[in-house]
Amino acid sequence: MKKSLIALAVLGAIAGAAQAQSSVTIYGIVDTGITYSSKVSTANGGANGTSSANGSKFAVNSGVIQGSRLGFKGVEDLGGGLKALFQLEAGFANDTGALQSDVGSSSTLFRRKSVVGLGGNFGSVLLGRQTDILDDVSQWTSVQDFGGVTGNVGHNLDRLEGTRTNNSIRYNTPDVSGFTGSLIYGFGEAAGQTSNGQSFGLGGQYANGPLGLYAAYYQSKKGTTPSDVSLVNGTVFTAGNAGDTALKVFSLGASYQAGPARLYGNWSRVKQPLASAWNGTAPLSTASGAPAFYSVGSINNNKSDIFELGVNYAVTAPLHLLGAVQYNKLSFVPDGTGLNSNGKLIQYNLGTDYFLSKRTDLYAFASYLQAKNAVNPGVENGGTGGTANQTAVTVGIRHKF
Repeated sequence: MKKSLIALAVLGAIAGAAQAQSSVTIYGIVDTGITYSSKVSTANGGANGTSSANGSKFAVNSGVIQGSRLGFKGVEDLGGGLKALFQLEAGFANDTGALQSDVGSSSTLFRRKSVVGLGGNFGSVLLGRQTDILDDVSQWTSVQDFGGVTGNVGHNLDRLEGTRTNNSIRYNTPDVSGFTGSLIYGFGEAAGQTSNGQSFGLGGQYANGPLGLYAAYYQSKKGTTPSDVSLVNGTVFTAGNAGDTALKVFSLGASYQAGPARLYGNWSRVKQPLASAWNGTAPLSTASGAPAFYSVGSINNNKSDIFELGVNYAVTAPLHLLGAVQYNKLSFVPDGTGLNSNGKLIQYNLGTDYFLSKRTDLYAFASYLQAKNAVNPGVENGGTGGTANQTAVTVGIRHKF
């Protein structure tokens, strides 16, 4: 009897130790706002001058600052400083309850992230579907404060809002005096042609005291099953062959905390070598009766230079005032019809964010977007602009758990 009690005590101790060495966390974000957008296009404009109607729009949008999500992450201590890691993260639209999936799929359950790997003093190695370092360094940009509000003007294109790479392996360095680096490689998984659908990226960021710096690069290639999800969900190039480079992104930025104010600036260059001349069907007119223009991120947009300046000023600990401006200089492939091969977008943003607690905040944003010789992509999810300018106002709530 005594031996049995001792055995049970030992087994209980071992089970307790094992449980203490492993942990699984369930977490999530629910972020929803009500958006008013002016001058939203209500009809597609045709080629070279067909007009399009426009009107105001009210909408309930999910994931204004951060995408609404439900996630699971865990760690197991394997001993000797080695740990097993995993993270699964599903995105959803909480305004409708719908699961967010890739284009052409209704079953991308863990669309936001699905990785497993090892971590230790050497850093970490993760396998699966994941973002590259351009998503990590968005903490130094307007994405940190305004989220998707600044996406259409350029951050959807330069990947700072977070674009996934399928079938990828990523290595992250340990923190060395404030510096962390990262490498990612995405497999196209095409037999006999390694470059078919291949992608890779690298970069680093430095955080020490009030100063933050980053530099990052990403490149992807056209393929049968491209690892870069932007080539599935976003621009689908008709030109070029499998294995040809479709996207190149380089981004450089800095942030500095000066007392209550966080000042930041960044520049991104995006190249799409497979961009082609307009075929007469894609663009929308930018104003009633005005000529048709190319759209940002389209198969005609071969280069973008995106510049940004912004500030986050803490009036008090819970109350922050926000401001940012983005300028996107666009280049398009001329098509011989007289359409301007250069365009620009500029967006001004003001906002306030009030933290009711560490997990819940209320926010309000106002943005004004102007387009010249380019389609007005619209602010956030308000809809494509029916004229060369658009105003959008959003109020919302975000809760983290």
